[in-house]
Amino acid sequence: MMQELDQKQTINLLNEIIECELSGVVRYTQYSLMVTGPYRITIVDFLKEQASESLLHAQKVGEILTGFTLSGAEALEGRPSLQILPADETDKYSVKHILAQSLAHEEKALRLYKNLLETVTNSSLYLEQFARNMIGEEEMHNIELKKMLRDFTE
Repeated sequence: MMQELDQKQTINLLNEIIECELSGVVRYTQYSLMVTGPYRITIVDFLKEQASESLLHAQKVGEILTGFTLSGAEALEGRPSLQILPADETDKYSVKHILAQSLAHEEKALRLYKNLLETVTNSSLYLEQFARNMIGEEEMHNIELKKMLRDFTE
């Protein structure tokens, strides 16, 4: 049975996700500039892809936030946040450290999308499906980063 969507909580979560994703754009861009060593080109390309994907995610979430119509009800009509989640400043830029920080960031994004799913379940099939798709993408990022870090933990 469908229940009423908690619009305020949904808008707040969508904004938190935007802030996290935009933080990823800044984080991954900065990391890509700091990578050194024999695998630099490969790691830089990976980080640039992550930055681009974070921007795309923020844009998708923003479109939902500003114009999603609830089956016959009013649109969310939220206002996207201009903030980004703070990234911890560091002076450690080894590949291992960058990948570990990237994993921590991706785990945060995964938690936010899971919170969104919990909030919209049984309220909006579209938002449920969107959250599930994003959880799948974030889980894949987590798996990828864990595999990349595997050699550094032995």
